[in-house]
Amino acid sequence: MNDYERIEKVIRHLKEHYVEQPDLRTLAGIAQVSEFHFHRLFSRWAGVTPKSFVKFLTAQHAKALLRESQSVLDAALDSGLSGPGRLHDLLVSVDAVSPGEFKSYGEGMEIRYGFHPTPFGTCLIGATTRGICHLSFLDHDGSGRRAAILRELKSDWPKAVLRHQPQSTRVLASKIFDRGRSEKIPVLLVGTPFRLKVWEALLKIPLGRVLSYQDIARSIGNSRACRAVGSAVGANPVAYLIPCHRVIYETGIVGNYRWGQARKLAMLAWESRASGNAQRGRSSAVASRISRPGDFNARRSR
Repeated sequence: MNDYERIEKVIRHLKEHYVEQPDLRTLAGIAQVSEFHFHRLFSRWAGVTPKSFVKFLTAQHAKALLRESQSVLDAALDSGLSGPGRLHDLLVSVDAVSPGEFKSYGEGMEIRYGFHPTPFGTCLIGATTRGICHLSFLDHDGSGRRAAILRELKSDWPKAVLRHQPQSTRVLASKIFDRGRSEKIPVLLVGTPFRLKVWEALLKIPLGRVLSYQDIARSIGNSRACRAVGSAVGANPVAYLIPCHRVIYETGIVGNYRWGQARKLAMLAWESRASGNAQRGRSSAVASRISRPGDFNARRSR
C-alpha cells in the first residue's frame, strides 16, 4: 500500500464518520501505520493535520468556501482578469469541429501513453504531438483495470495508433504534478462548442477555490444549463489539468467525481496547501488548444 492509498482509505473513513470525530489511533489503524508515522504522513501529504482536514468534509465549510470563491472570481472578472492566482493560463484556438468529424481526421495519429505514480494514485497519460489528450486515474494498479482504462482511451480515439512510451509521458507527469515547475503544458481538447465553453470556465477557477455548477452555468451565459454543465464536467477527458474536481453543489455537498469522491476530496485538500505557491507564480500553466482539421492533413502529407 503506497502513501496515497493509505490517505485515500482514511479520507473514505473520515467522510463517513467525521461526525464521530475519530481519534488518531483509529485513523492510524486504518492506514496500517503507527500513530506517530500516520500523523506525519497525513500532515506532509495534505498540508494539514487529520483533525483540520475534517472541516473539509462539512457542508458549512464548503458553502463558506463557495461564497468566498464567488466573490473573488466576480471581482477578477469585473476587472477583466480570468482569475486571481489561477493555476492555468488558458490559450485557446477554437474551431467548430464535432467529435465525430475530428476522429475521422485523426486517422493514423499517434498517441503516446504511459502509467505513472502521482500524489493521487496511478494515472494514465495519453499525448499527441499537439498536447495531452487524455489523463485519468486508476482505482488500483491491477492489470485488468489498466486494460480497461486503455480501452477507454482507444474508444475516444478509435483511429489513432497507441504506442506505449512511458519514458516520454513520464516527463509530462513530472510537469503536471511537480508544484515547483512553471512550464506550460499543452492540452488537446475535442468536444462540442458547449463542452469547450464549460472546460474553459473550469480552467478559470483559481487554485484552492471551488465553484458550483450554477456558477459555471452563469459564467458561460446560460444560468439554466446546470444539468448540461454537469454532463460536460463529467465528460472531461483530461483529469486534474482541466479541474473539474473544483466544482461542487451549492448546498456544500462535494458530489461525485468520475475518478472517485475520495480522490476529489484529496485533490481539494492538496490544492489548499499549493494555492499559496500559485499566488507567488510557482504554479504550472496549461495552454489548451483545439486542433484544426487541416493540421492533421498537413502532418499526414509530410
